[in-house]
Order: sequence, then structure tokens, then C-alpha cells
Amino acid sequence: MNQEEIIKVLSEFMLFRDLSTEEMKVIADISITREWKKNSHIFLQGDPLENVYFISDGKVKVYKSDINGREQIVAILKKGEMFPHVGFFRKGSYPAFAETLESSILVVVPISQFEKVLVDNPQLSIKVFKVLGEKIVDLQERLEEQILNNTYEQIIKLLIRLCRLHGEEQTDGTVLLKSEFTNKDLANMIGTTRETVSRTLTKIKKDGLVITDENGNMRLKPDDLLDELI
Repeated sequence: MNQEEIIKVLSEFMLFRDLSTEEMKVIADISITREWKKNSHIFLQGDPLENVYFISDGKVKVYKSDINGREQIVAILKKGEMFPHVGFFRKGSYPAFAETLESSILVVVPISQFEKVLVDNPQLSIKVFKVLGEKIVDLQERLEEQILNNTYEQIIKLLIRLCRLHGEEQTDGTVLLKSEFTNKDLANMIGTTRETVSRTLTKIKKDGLVITDENGNMRLKPDDLLDELI
């Protein structure tokens, strides 16, 4: 991408929407674009923390791995999202792995150079803090779910969250959640087993809360799922 194309991509991110053309040019000048093939690692947990990434196209999985090699999915990110959020204010290494789930095009911004831009643009710094604040609230809510809810309730809340982030609203009032998440993925998002997720999905399908088509896509109503938690 040339400078104009990078500006067009980054201007779609909430972080940059109120910046002037001249301010965007400064950011575009320090940015590059790269394409990763499906199932490629963008960075590994423990690699030196050097860049922040903005997704122009594609889908990225961010996950941690414990000493036993077990995977814990932190987030599934798509076009219009950035990562890692800690990148702007943390030194050291990447706290997780980032892997493409499909061919992806990312705008790469070096942290050291971006920090200089933040110093010169206080309004941008405020926006960064706001985005970080929203991410912290999301992580707090997910931690509370694991502490306060049983596994059944955690799975219900996970489906509701995935509907909000990745679902497509249908004319009949349902939300379509495409079959991009395996039962193992869902299990890794909340730290349970694939078998537990499978049993829970079977139950809620029998209860009529979820309908699955021949392609494995799920149709559901988040409000109906929410009623299960009352």
C-alpha cells in the first residue's frame, strides 16, 4: 500500500477518526503493510514487543500457552481491530501468540516511532487510553464470568459475546454465528474441555435455544440465551 491507501485504511479505526490529514500522514509515514497467509504466526509469546498491528483484512487469533502447552484463546480479532493493546505502554515481550485464521493484511506500526506521535498529539493519547479502558473492562467481565459462573453459564455468556462481536443479524430476529469456531476453540476461550462444550451445545440445541444448519452455522437469539441466566 502507498501512503494514501494506508491513510484510508487507518482512518476507519476509531483511534484515528478525528485526526487531520496532516496528522494521518505522519502516522502513515511510519507504517508499512504486510500480508500473512492462513495459519501464520504474526508474533510469538515472548518475542520482543516492537509493533502494533491494525487489521485491514482477515482474522487473527490471539492466545496464550501454559507450561503444559494448553491453549487459552484471549481474543478473535477481525477487520477494524488492533492488537496488542498493551503495546503502546509496555516494554519487554509480547504477552501472547498471534496467529492468522485466514489470509490477512495488516498495517504494522513500530511502537518506538508511534510513541513520538503520541507525544505530539495529546488527543490521540486520550483515545488510546479510552480503547485500553474498554479492553480492560471486557477482560474484567470475562474474569468475573469464570469466577462467578458455572461452566454452563460461561458457555451461554460466551455465545452471547460472540454474537455481539461476530454475529450477523437476520431478518427473522435471530443472529447467525458462522461455523468459524470449533468446539475446541470455544473450550479454549473459557478454559474448559471440548467435551463439556459439546455436551452443553447438545443440550441447548435440544432446548431449542440454538439451531444448527448443514454447514455448522448457528442461529440463535441472544435474549433467549440471556433468559437462561436469570
